[in-house]
Amino acid sequence: MGPCAQIKHIVMENITKAIRIRNEQTNEMEHSTPLFLTSSFCFDNAEEMRAAFADETDDNIYSRFSNPNVKEFVDRVCALEGAEAGYATASGMSAVFASFMALLKKGDHLISCNAIFGSTHTVITKYLSRYGIEYTYVDATKPGDWEKVIQPNSKMIYLETPTNPGLDIIDVAAISKLAKKHNLILNVDNCFATPIGQRPIEDGADLVVHSGTKWLDGQGRVLGGVVVGKKELVHEIYLFCRSTGPALSPFNAWMLSKSMETLDVRMERHAKNALEIAKHLEDHPKISWLKYPFLPSHPQYEIAKRQMNSGGGLFCFELKGGLESGKKFLNQLQLLTLTANLGDTRSIASHPASTTHAKLTEEERLAVNITPGLIRISVGLEHYTDVLNDIKQALERC
Repeated sequence: MGPCAQIKHIVMENITKAIRIRNEQTNEMEHSTPLFLTSSFCFDNAEEMRAAFADETDDNIYSRFSNPNVKEFVDRVCALEGAEAGYATASGMSAVFASFMALLKKGDHLISCNAIFGSTHTVITKYLSRYGIEYTYVDATKPGDWEKVIQPNSKMIYLETPTNPGLDIIDVAAISKLAKKHNLILNVDNCFATPIGQRPIEDGADLVVHSGTKWLDGQGRVLGGVVVGKKELVHEIYLFCRSTGPALSPFNAWMLSKSMETLDVRMERHAKNALEIAKHLEDHPKISWLKYPFLPSHPQYEIAKRQMNSGGGLFCFELKGGLESGKKFLNQLQLLTLTANLGDTRSIASHPASTTHAKLTEEERLAVNITPGLIRISVGLEHYTDVLNDIKQALERC
């Protein structure tokens, strides 16, 4: 069995495992895991309660700490990502924040790619400094710059790949070698690719964060986040969250866990649709450029093909008419939804400069190629020709 066949076999095994993982069946013999809508849990005696609070057992105490529905969701993400442990939070941003605050302290230095989600940018630039944590941004398209910015107090490298919203691809294996050389934690946001499309831990990442709100849920229903990775690092994140309280609700965890059972088949359709639409639009006269990881025209196409199992469900393009054309394009769409969310069954169009990255200055946006005419498309599960036709008619009228 060759290397590629081995990887595919491992991924297939993990998909099956994630679907079959579930909490222990109750006396009711239910096939689907029930909801555990409770704030606290009971003990038979004082000694059991003491042992639980002393962390001598894994017994549930309080749903801010742990809950059966949350555990099932985390276990399924761990199976897909190939992670040792995980902890789920109330949102993707609380997962990102916890991965910083549990592992960084005053005087530490964070290295991050410059093309990141707008709220993550705000956390890094506005709030980490209040705790004495320094940061340096690296251009996601300049791999030679990462080692140049490492300092004696550097502690963590954080990156998104593909990046938000420009879909740049960063070589995780190369950054992992650099992180290990300098004893740094490698923290990867895998939201856009999902563990179906990419498994950063296999390439050397120590932590992987997700906004479960996006593709993991897949239907725009609930908020949630999760951090998975090395057991000792996740334990520190658990202790931080246990005290600070960004707990995932049992109901949201139940919804997310059920969604994990269909993640593989959903992402296959999302990626297939996105690739077909991107191919048809790449040479459209109203578009200056279009980026999709699995198009040969993508600047990091070779890295994407090596690192990813598929190109994912997102593509972006720049309209030749800039801001005004962008507004007209969005206003002419009839099928696609206008919302800042992504990863839904329904296709979505957004304008990052005025929504998800509006808090950045114009200079900061341009530095990460968020131009006034940039449009991001999250491709849904509709028939791809319907999505394509809607985009084409909007392009003709913008």
